[in-house]
Amino acid sequence: MRGANRNRGHLSVISCALSAGLLAATSPAAEAAPAQAAQYSPGAPSAGDPYFPDMGNGGYDVGHYDIRLAFSPETGAIDATTTILATATQNLSRFDLDFQGPLTISRLSVNGLNAAFTRSGAQELVITPPYGLRQGSAFVVSVTYSGVPRKVDDPALGLSGWIATKDGAVALNQPIGAATYYPVNDTPDDKATYTQTITVPTGLTVLANGEPGPTTTHDHQTTFRWSMNRPMASELSMIAIGDYDVTRGVTADGLPDITAIGRSIDTRPGQGRAFNQTTAQLVRWESSLYGQYPFDSTGGILADVGVGYALETQSRPVYDRKTSEVAGDLLAHELGHQWFGDSLTPAHWSDIWLNEGFATYSEWLYQEKFNNVPVRQTFAKVYAGEKDWSGEVADPGRDHIFDDLVYNRGAMTLQALRTKIGDRDFFRVLTLWPTAHRYGNVSTPQFIRFVERLTNRNLESLFHAWLYQPGKPAL
Repeated sequence: MRGANRNRGHLSVISCALSAGLLAATSPAAEAAPAQAAQYSPGAPSAGDPYFPDMGNGGYDVGHYDIRLAFSPETGAIDATTTILATATQNLSRFDLDFQGPLTISRLSVNGLNAAFTRSGAQELVITPPYGLRQGSAFVVSVTYSGVPRKVDDPALGLSGWIATKDGAVALNQPIGAATYYPVNDTPDDKATYTQTITVPTGLTVLANGEPGPTTTHDHQTTFRWSMNRPMASELSMIAIGDYDVTRGVTADGLPDITAIGRSIDTRPGQGRAFNQTTAQLVRWESSLYGQYPFDSTGGILADVGVGYALETQSRPVYDRKTSEVAGDLLAHELGHQWFGDSLTPAHWSDIWLNEGFATYSEWLYQEKFNNVPVRQTFAKVYAGEKDWSGEVADPGRDHIFDDLVYNRGAMTLQALRTKIGDRDFFRVLTLWPTAHRYGNVSTPQFIRFVERLTNRNLESLFHAWLYQPGKPAL
């Protein structure tokens, strides 16, 4: 579990180091005396998730990413430098980052000193620093690169990563897209804070996670700055570049609310303001159910990106124009993810029902609150209409993490739990679960233990039937 204060410390350290050049001036002798080779070893080239064995890496913990990127819409190319502040969790002789596609690296340094590197397989960037990195020590990696990023088109999981659009590009990184445009420890359980500084031709707009900084223009180029100061998994990072109408407002609780709609989308008059106001209304309503909103701003982006889905990118979900005209239940789903999936992120991809089951249940609660359709009625309709009851919710398999099994049966699990423990305890779970594990990573066994301790009940048979046993559970 990693809290906001720890990552804010990382952010402060990297800002000072980059501005003053302190780490670049540090000599190897000052960092650590040369050690016997046997005392240092390579970090693991994987985070160990069986669904995505090539993703993520071991041996270090990232605290902050600083992405500085210039984009040319004429060529689709980027010129970028990503700087990473990390802490060694073992004595490192070398370590890996995830970095995929045809981007060319022109310089790579560790603590300001040139480091050897190789590209291995589809996405491994293997880095050998000029000296060993001692366990517990902070270090800075800087990678300068350029080229045209290539999206990921997975037959089972769809499009992700850097996706070119008619007027720019949109980066949607769940589950395997972040490494298409920046070097990263691409695993959900290594959250970090982010700054993204994006330069584009004047006239285009850039939106990203978190809060905006100052925007500057020089020589027909405009630079946008965005900061996410709360821990974020790489699969939830986002950039949207294009021609957008931006609406800025605040929620009733004073939270900044930034929404945007692509100008290529045929919208009805006033839809921009309605999008902003509905977002604010739903964030306040869901806060009454799930506890304090976990980030420092909210919003959303309706983009002409052509992926056919909406995504819970942290603090500012992206809705593809093909999904719908930002209908209320869709907003409730993606905004519900800000608690379940973003603030609380699964420890493993097999636990994704903890994202999608809760977000789908948010839709059901929305229908009850705003359209007078009781949750029990929605449950009964889904239960009766579901055709495929094969598979395990708590272990759906790599190619099925976005199936109805995860969404609908995940939500049905929550309604079955509500029926079993009663409304009082159920709504306590909805508030206390995201509060207790704020900004952390969570698992299915952890959730089960939490509910059983909160209610002082043995719920093994219920969770076994709904989460671990294929087949249609009896009511």
